[in-house]
Amino acid sequence: MHAPIDTRLSIVIPLYNSAEILPHLLDRLEATLPKITRDYEIILVNDGSSDDTWMRVQEQVETRSHLVALNMMRNYGQHNALLAGVRLARYPLCVTMDDDLQNPPEEIPKLLAALTPEVDVVYGAPQVEKHNLTRRLASRTTKLVLSHSMNVAVAEQVSAFRLFRTELRNAFATYRGTFVNMDVLLTWGTTRFAVAKVAHDERAAGVSNYTLGQLATHAINMITGFSALPLQVTSLFGLAMAMFGGLVLMYVLGRYLIQGSPVPGFPFLASIIALFSGAQLLSLGIIGEYLWRMYFRVMDQPSYVVCTQLSSEVASGPSASL
Repeated sequence: MHAPIDTRLSIVIPLYNSAEILPHLLDRLEATLPKITRDYEIILVNDGSSDDTWMRVQEQVETRSHLVALNMMRNYGQHNALLAGVRLARYPLCVTMDDDLQNPPEEIPKLLAALTPEVDVVYGAPQVEKHNLTRRLASRTTKLVLSHSMNVAVAEQVSAFRLFRTELRNAFATYRGTFVNMDVLLTWGTTRFAVAKVAHDERAAGVSNYTLGQLATHAINMITGFSALPLQVTSLFGLAMAMFGGLVLMYVLGRYLIQGSPVPGFPFLASIIALFSGAQLLSLGIIGEYLWRMYFRVMDQPSYVVCTQLSSEVASGPSASL
């Protein structure tokens, strides 16, 4: 029989322009968490919001318990904010979720139920996604890219609603890269993933902060920052172009030997030159993406910088041992 799992929870939530929805989010968390565990904390990370989010956070810290709040120097991105919150977590289990209430806090017990001793990470996969068509297509594309970077079976079902053992952060404790993806970093510590089907609601307020262009940029950063796949594809593409060039050369020589005349026509020559020039530029562009990331790593630019840290009285007690 399995030993009971320590259910002490650290809830990490990155915030961006969440002033309107924050009180509702905390109300539902505080109504749910005491039914699950006696010891918990809610870590709010304000990722450079342009509205009154930080002022609202300060008000909530003064009137509620179990809160820890971080204010970033500027907007670093959702996953960078998550990394900051996860590194601050005090309890053995971490739950990450978005600030828009599309992931209902009442679904956290489903994640806990799927966390067996043989599992280290549980993703809350939506039963039915409440996104528009453009967002669903962009999300699907991003997950396909992520599957190559993570190389685990559940990669295409990942979501921002996840539960994992806090000790996994030891695998990326020294990571300081500018480009952060929490899902890839978790694979550095484990391959034991599971999925739990959960409800997925409409946004409680506002609109998504992710545009199609931002999702595309995120996918590019993810696959070039944590995978060698583009370089491998470029190598295969270069090999294919070289073979094609060899076939063209054989065709030209064969026609000359058989008919005694070269292949006529400037358009044919120009098209071949354009084809190979394009292949070379594409290869250089992909290599340049990797060199650009190496350049940023050499500069040792941090993943994030915390401007202010606040905590309520209960949340500021002694750290729990992991």
